[in-house]
Amino acid sequence: MAKQLSGAGLRGQVAGKTALSTVGVSGSGLTYRGYDVKDLAASCQFEEVAYLILKGKLPTQSELDEYKTLLRGRRGLPQALKDVLERIPKDAHPMDVLRTGCSMLGNLEMENDFSEQQQATDRMLACFPSIICYWYRFTHDGVRIDVESDDDSIGGHFLHMLHGEKPRELHEKVMHVSLILYAEHEFNASTFTARVCASTLSDMHSCVTGAIGSLRGPLHGGANEAAMEMIEGFTSADDAEEKMMAMLARKDKIMGFGHAIYSESDPRNEIIKGWSEKLAADVGDEVLYPVSVRCEEVMWREKKLFCNADFFHASAYNFMGIPTKLFTPIFVMSRLTGWAAHVMEQRADNRIIRPSAEYTGEDIRDVPPMSARS
Repeated sequence: MAKQLSGAGLRGQVAGKTALSTVGVSGSGLTYRGYDVKDLAASCQFEEVAYLILKGKLPTQSELDEYKTLLRGRRGLPQALKDVLERIPKDAHPMDVLRTGCSMLGNLEMENDFSEQQQATDRMLACFPSIICYWYRFTHDGVRIDVESDDDSIGGHFLHMLHGEKPRELHEKVMHVSLILYAEHEFNASTFTARVCASTLSDMHSCVTGAIGSLRGPLHGGANEAAMEMIEGFTSADDAEEKMMAMLARKDKIMGFGHAIYSESDPRNEIIKGWSEKLAADVGDEVLYPVSVRCEEVMWREKKLFCNADFFHASAYNFMGIPTKLFTPIFVMSRLTGWAAHVMEQRADNRIIRPSAEYTGEDIRDVPPMSARS
């Protein structure tokens, strides 16, 4: 008989095995293939970590150079995909744009069999920044940008296309760190969506499209956008405290705090908070970063809730001139690596994921004739 569960969203239930990451265990609380995420963020570029997650080892210098060259060569978009992007309204949610872009790419460049899974993944990793920036610049600025830049990194490529100029070294470094922190996180909602889809032996584009749909929800990937919308409404740290206390009194939902797995702190928060502070000093900010710190202090003092990875990402992205609506698509550009690696892992030892449900409906009953129905 299937084990009956309470309505806790399967929280705390082991739903499978993975060799990709650990979350919320002793030590750092987050590792990718045995490497502490803090060490990876301090010493690696995102492309190195993508290689690690997808291929199982950190690359040598020659392997990294070759991989970067491969990705640079796959940034271009088919004209048919550009045509679709130009027809998506300006006020569409950017996550819907990426979902549509991924699905359309799957129509144009199908994964014909599983031997093409790495090729399909590399293509998406290379062109997802192109997809979102092409749509954004066309619908918001009225320009058709050239998406085949020669930027060395995925993060640099994204910032270049968004702003129309090569990014500063500091900003490119922060993008490396951000993408590393978001790259993989075990059986979160979007990753589990991808694995369920993969367990049916569906194609890589379908798995990733489904994962994007799950990440779109505000309880998963949209927390950094919600955090930004909140903190930009505060005029000072004192103002933030006063208004947050009122929000808590009303029992308003405050995004960017707490986590389904971590109990005391999110190891990613400390890292991105440090970079947000550096960016604040770089732009001469005297409001947004102090406001963010005060919010953190209030939530810990009042509710013992800590910032998760999303909260200080909001200010960090803002300091780099990234529009709030594009925050979650950056998450996709990174987490794609984890999704794809989980799809590959599921395929390598597959059984369809088909759990049972605890039935709570009516007992068995007869079908009444039409005349007896009220």
